[in-house]
Order: sequence, then structure tokens, then C-alpha cells
Amino acid sequence: MSTTTIIRSIRNIMRKDEGVDGDAQRISQMVWMLFMKIFADKEEEWRISRKDYKSPIPIKLKWQNWAADENGLTGDELIVFINDELFPVLKTIEPTDTDQSVIIKSVFNDTYNYMKSGNLFRQVINEINKIDFSKNNKDRHVFNDIYESILKELQSASSSGEYYTPRAVTQFMVDMINPQIGESILDPACGTGGFLTCSMDNLSKQKGFDETALIIQNSIRGVEKKPLPHLLCTTNLMLHGIEKPAITKGNLLLREYNSWKAKDLVSVILSNPPFGGQEEDGIEKNFPENFRTKETADLFLALIIKILKKNGRAAVVLPDGSLFGEGIKTKIKEELLTKCNLHTIVRLPNGVFNPYTGIKTNLLFFEKGKATKETWYYEMPYPEGIKNYSASRPIDIKHFHEVKKWWVDRKENDYAWKVRFEEIKERKFNLDIKNPNVTEFVKLHSTQELISILETSFQKSSELLAEIKKAFL
Repeated sequence: MSTTTIIRSIRNIMRKDEGVDGDAQRISQMVWMLFMKIFADKEEEWRISRKDYKSPIPIKLKWQNWAADENGLTGDELIVFINDELFPVLKTIEPTDTDQSVIIKSVFNDTYNYMKSGNLFRQVINEINKIDFSKNNKDRHVFNDIYESILKELQSASSSGEYYTPRAVTQFMVDMINPQIGESILDPACGTGGFLTCSMDNLSKQKGFDETALIIQNSIRGVEKKPLPHLLCTTNLMLHGIEKPAITKGNLLLREYNSWKAKDLVSVILSNPPFGGQEEDGIEKNFPENFRTKETADLFLALIIKILKKNGRAAVVLPDGSLFGEGIKTKIKEELLTKCNLHTIVRLPNGVFNPYTGIKTNLLFFEKGKATKETWYYEMPYPEGIKNYSASRPIDIKHFHEVKKWWVDRKENDYAWKVRFEEIKERKFNLDIKNPNVTEFVKLHSTQELISILETSFQKSSELLAEIKKAFL
């Protein structure tokens, strides 16, 4: 039976349960159950490879002792066990630095059992048991299929689309940054962990790679404040060989800006900070006065500049609004260009982040330690035969082929141009610089393109109004 068939079967079973209300709860329920099965399979590996391995889970609560037998616990007895024994213990495990208890507690602290029918619960368990996630089994890689399926569903589950960066965009950014073995790699708003798992794949292709080595195990780090993406990220990293994923649950913007020490800084940052959102009152006070704003993307950009090591490299997704915005945005961009070499901005076509936003986005690549002398722009066109991206027709890594070819030689062409720092400074650090190699012409826009244009226009108007209020009220 294929993985797709198993997941479809699990989905259909859960829909019959009166306790599971909607896609978000169903996905959360499925993911924590998959985590338990994956953790059990990984523990078998660790028990064999590490003589000193000590499981943080009490024997009675191990998956193989209550879930593995298809004729085991079921009905009311199973639900009572889950609600009254399993969850209370796993939520209160005392974390230590020597075992996986930290992972267990962080995963279950904000996770809940929504299913009410023990019989349906048993049916789901029996489906999950058909998948073997152990290292030497080909099924281990099926989590990628499960992961992709869950991500697609997340996009339609309320606002959960914010967790997802298109795989092609993630791959391109990692390819261009090219993290190396021995470098510390961070995503400060890691969502489901796309940049981190992609970085791990990149490291695995390098000479001397050993996933069990401490230099690898300790190199991948992330922070995520929402429970479901945190759980997905942790699970996926475990399957990529990270035994104790260093995925902190929380909001890195809560940390005092000036509290970062040299030992805390990182070599590589890859991130798609949430944009279009506002942080809660008071968070901006963690930052110096000239960077104080409630806009999430702006605060993350200021933070990323701060926590990069000298010669550290970053690739960050930002909306057009961050490029043309004034006020605090200007001060953050001035900090970026004077503290870092902003060597490249790749301007993505409309629709890359459909269906949850049509706002135009950009990929900023920079290195800390040298001021910017010039910035190269590359405006990606749609590939032949595509007029707009959508959920059913997403951007593909092959669409970045021409950008990658250009990246090496850096010559001006119809899509690429460079701008000197002096010109950017004269423009008051407005980085929204149009392609000078394209003659303006009248074109008919698709509905989606019109929506994107309107969204950008509203964003500019909103920011201008905010500046006026700040000046006169």
C-alpha cells in the first residue's frame, strides 16, 4: 500500500470522529501520532548505535507497548489511557541535557488529543504502523511525501499558509548560500523547517559528511513560536538524522537586542520571516529606538543583521514593502547596507507565494563585515508558457536555472542590472529600483496581477499614512 493511500485512509478515518473539528485539528492530531511512531523507530536505532542511550519515555508509554499490537488497546480504554496517562506524563517530563526528554516535552507541551472515539483512534494507529521509519528502510523517505501532503493542506487551513515557503525558493536560496560543514546555520522563524532540512541535505553531499558527528548535530538551529510547525520541523529534522533538533519554541524577537554576545552569533542565516503582520505591544522595546516598529519582517531583518558573525552570510525573503518603505524601514536598510554587503536582490515574479498572498517578494543575499559598494538586481521573468504561479502550478527549481547561470558571471542583461551604493543613498535607501533595461509599455494584467498591484498600492498608502500620523499627531 502506498503512503498516499495510507494518509488518505487516516484522513478519512479522522473525519468520522466528532472530536476532530476541521483541517487544522486533524493535521495536528496526525502529526503528533506520526511523531510518536517515528520517535519509536529512531529509538531502536539509537539503542543499537549508542550503548549509553536512555529513553526518556516510561516503558508503558512507549509506542511499541500500547500501539504496535493491532489488537491492543481500543475503545474507551484507549482514550482514557491517552488522555489520563500518556499526555499528562509526556507534558511534564523533566528536561535534561543528556537525552531526548527536551524534545518530548517541547512537542507535547502545546499538543492535544482531539479524537474521542477509541475505535477510530485504533484504526488510525494501525494505519500508521504500516509505515517503517527506521534508517535502513526505504519507507523512511516517505515522510517527505507525507510532509508535502501536510504542507499543502496547511495552506488551506486558516492562516497556516504562513508556515510554508515554496520548496524551489528554499532550494535556490540554500544553493546560493551553500552552507558548509562546521558552520552554524539558523532560521530565526523556521516554520516547518524547510531551510534547515534543505541545508542538511546540502551538507550531506559534502566530503567528510557524517550525520552522527557533533559538528553536524550541533550546526542546525531554529526558532518557531507556533506548536504545529514546531512539531513538524522537529519531526522532519529527526528523520534527517538530527538526534536532538535544536528547535526552540518561542519568539526570538522577545530577546533583548543588546544581550547578544559574540558566542551567540551564527555563520549562516536562511529565513522567510512572517511579513504583513504586527508584533504584540512592547516587543519593539527590545530593540534600539531607531529600529522600533511593530512590523514583524522589519524587526527580523534588524535582528538578522545583529546576530550574523563577521563574514557570515544570509539569504532572506522580504516583501516589496520592505524595499520601498520609509521611516524605520529606511534606518534598518541603512544599517543593512553599511554593516553588510548587500550584493544581490532577486526580484521574484507575482504569485510565487500564492494562494495566501499576492504581494511581490524579493530574495536578499548579503554578507556581514563589509559595507555595500554596489547591489546587483535580477528580475526573474515567468518561464515560457506560464503567466502566473498558483497552488496548482507552483514555481519550480528549474525556473531558477537562468539566475544560477547569471550568478557566476554577473553581467548586465535584460533582467540584470547593478546600482551603486551612492545612488541607493541618494534615493534615501529606497531599494525598490525598477529594471532600467525594460522599456515601459502598456500591458493587460490578469486578475491575480491586478490584486497584487492593488495590495502593493494599499501597502504604500498605509505606510505613508502612518508616517503622516507620526509626524503630526
